[in-house]
Amino acid sequence: MRVHIATDHAGMELSAHLVKHLTELGYEVIDHGPTDYDAEDDYPDFVLPAAEAVAAERAEGQDSLGIVLGGSGNGEQIAANKVRGIRAALAWNRETAQLAREHNDANVLGLGGRQHGLPEATAITEAFLTAQWSEAERHARRIGKISQYESTGAIGA
Repeated sequence: MRVHIATDHAGMELSAHLVKHLTELGYEVIDHGPTDYDAEDDYPDFVLPAAEAVAAERAEGQDSLGIVLGGSGNGEQIAANKVRGIRAALAWNRETAQLAREHNDANVLGLGGRQHGLPEATAITEAFLTAQWSEAERHARRIGKISQYESTGAIGA
């Protein structure tokens, strides 16, 4: 599985750790940066290309996921969700990460580098990457309504 990862300055330590850890686990990790610490960097510059890559690869049928990191993960998750076809979920524990995949078919994980120690953040990430979309009808119906709105601006009945 290919995993696209992006951060800003606040998530660089966690990003470096996850790139190494996930690579060791056999994931193909694409690091969208940044490569140098700059406290004034802007997370959309890194997060949006990562989310675009996930969306493009999934549209081609590839099993790609994304991870976007920042201090809280909030802004990064919001930015990723602006990319058509992305369902980014901010997770704060293993269960929310797992449910994001199982119930929401989330394809990008938002995570706060200042909110979790490395072991906890690693466990959250692994829970997200290993969970599978349940394909339950009720969840598919709800995601379909979100996709319809994303495409047409119409709220479905």
